[in-house]
Amino acid sequence: MKTNRREMLAQSATLMGLLATAGLLPQAAHAAWTKAAFEAKSVAEAIKALGGAAAVESKDITLTGPDIAENGAVVPVGCSTNLPGVKRMAIVVEKNPSVLAAVFDVSDAVDANFSTRVKMGQSSNVFAVAMMGDGRVLFSGKEIKVTLGGCGG
Repeated sequence: MKTNRREMLAQSATLMGLLATAGLLPQAAHAAWTKAAFEAKSVAEAIKALGGAAAVESKDITLTGPDIAENGAVVPVGCSTNLPGVKRMAIVVEKNPSVLAAVFDVSDAVDANFSTRVKMGQSSNVFAVAMMGDGRVLFSGKEIKVTLGGCGG
């Protein structure tokens, strides 16, 4: 059976409608908190924009990264936790112009274990933040020293 372009477009529109009804497409509200969080200029502002309250340090949150990064343009960092009930994890770089470096949504189907590379303009404290389903915000942090800046420096 051969499908023409008009039938394909109609089928695609139907599929998109079904996905939107089921809540499987990105929502406009998602873009709003993302923009505010990524524009935050302090750690507290970024956590608040993500929907969190005051953060409490926890040994159950793990931040991985080098003690010294030779190139601030590509600093490997990771965050993880085995705690149940994590809804979101974030990586925050305190002295960056935009402190929020990465955010990850977590569900029961996703392990709360992420790694990425961030850009750091200077030596800074870096934090792994876990936002829990019960409203708690937990973090772990470490200082990463940068020998060559990555944010245009």
